[in-house]
Amino acid sequence: MSRKTILFYTFLLLGIGITNAQIDIECKTKLSNFHESVKAKKYDAAYEPWLYVKTNCPDLSLAIYVDGEKILKHKIDGAVGDEKKSFIETLLALWKDRSQYFASNTPKGEYDAKACQLQYDYKDELGKTNADLYDCFNVAFNADKASFTHPKSLYTYFYLMVELFDEGKKSATELFNTYDDVSEKIDVEVQNYSEKLNVLILKLESGKTLTRKEKNKKRAYESYLKNYALIQNNIDAIADKKANCDNLIPLYSRDFKIHQNDSVWLKRAVNRMYHKQCTDDALYEKLVKQYDKVAPSADTKIFVATVLYKNGKDEEAYKYLEDGYKLETRPYKKSNLAIRIGVILKNKRQNAKARVFLWEAVKLNPSNGKPHLIIAEMYKSSAKNCGKDNFHQRAVYWLAVKEAKKASRVDPTLQKLVNQSVANYMAKAPTKEEVFLKTMQGKTIEIKCWINRSVVVPKLD
Repeated sequence: MSRKTILFYTFLLLGIGITNAQIDIECKTKLSNFHESVKAKKYDAAYEPWLYVKTNCPDLSLAIYVDGEKILKHKIDGAVGDEKKSFIETLLALWKDRSQYFASNTPKGEYDAKACQLQYDYKDELGKTNADLYDCFNVAFNADKASFTHPKSLYTYFYLMVELFDEGKKSATELFNTYDDVSEKIDVEVQNYSEKLNVLILKLESGKTLTRKEKNKKRAYESYLKNYALIQNNIDAIADKKANCDNLIPLYSRDFKIHQNDSVWLKRAVNRMYHKQCTDDALYEKLVKQYDKVAPSADTKIFVATVLYKNGKDEEAYKYLEDGYKLETRPYKKSNLAIRIGVILKNKRQNAKARVFLWEAVKLNPSNGKPHLIIAEMYKSSAKNCGKDNFHQRAVYWLAVKEAKKASRVDPTLQKLVNQSVANYMAKAPTKEEVFLKTMQGKTIEIKCWINRSVVVPKLD
């Protein structure tokens, strides 16, 4: 190689190096500029320097993608027509690039779901069909269920299945399977946030004060639980319209032979028939027994107990309830199981036993207020049977009020239901005039029978 050639390549490489160094300096300068603009919410000012950095130095900083998402969402909101579509497509591409350059900071399920949700929110602009969007969510959900957690995306995933079912493009089996998948995922997330919230509630109950950071976490956990409860109620309402005994029984009868050794299928079939009150059909007993045979567990024991209760075998049924409860060792699951047992015993009018299990549920999962509401309802139902006279019987409603209020103190998502219950109970309790005439204000009333509790007559306005 000649001396001139060597010198040419030397200067070329030096030039490339200088150019790259200049770009690197420019990128770092512009990164600082757009980041400060984003912090000040000056997204339009941030756009040009951000675009330069994203184009020339895509692996420089995670801020390119965190700030870029905010910038592009602002641009999408302010644009129309082809310009809006272009910004939407740019954001979708940004998430793909993020997964390429910062894979460890980009959970697949979370970001694939965000991409699907964006396409759903702007399906008209992008020309997406329900089938396209369902496939997008379905791939994201099954690729990484662990990080597919956003309540809105979970709801959209199920809602698209319902739309396709109504269009005749999905079967009832596919609809119910998707419902079960989403419901089970919601239950996992509710358990996750409940356990985190329980730590903070126990700290408060011990008389300690939460730090500012802990208060923020508590609000966040409560917000997530509220949203999960909302979407679970919504998908339950939709599924209830599609599922009834008239279509569940022939569906499960037809599929039983194929799935009789599939514990997941059996569990879902038994659960749905139980909650839809299809338990009088012979198929329910058949499913329960097979479920207990294939995968005996705490769950199966409870379902066997319901069959035994239906057949009048109460003592044997209660033994199954106790056995099932002993089998479960995970606190959150055991709490939910205790509630199920409590409700079964409540419906059998075995209130004292029911209350024991409901108290256990509270101990195991302090952030769940439902057991308090169930106990309050039991007090209300027993008012006429517990008390020496009309005044004392109606005083039971004050005890019900006291118990119901505990529910919203630990679980703000129940506030509306608690308010309704309290108003109902107070309307049936002794009036201000009755308390005055009997000179009972501030006195303690002992309530007998299974309740065996006392209540202080409140000061009424």
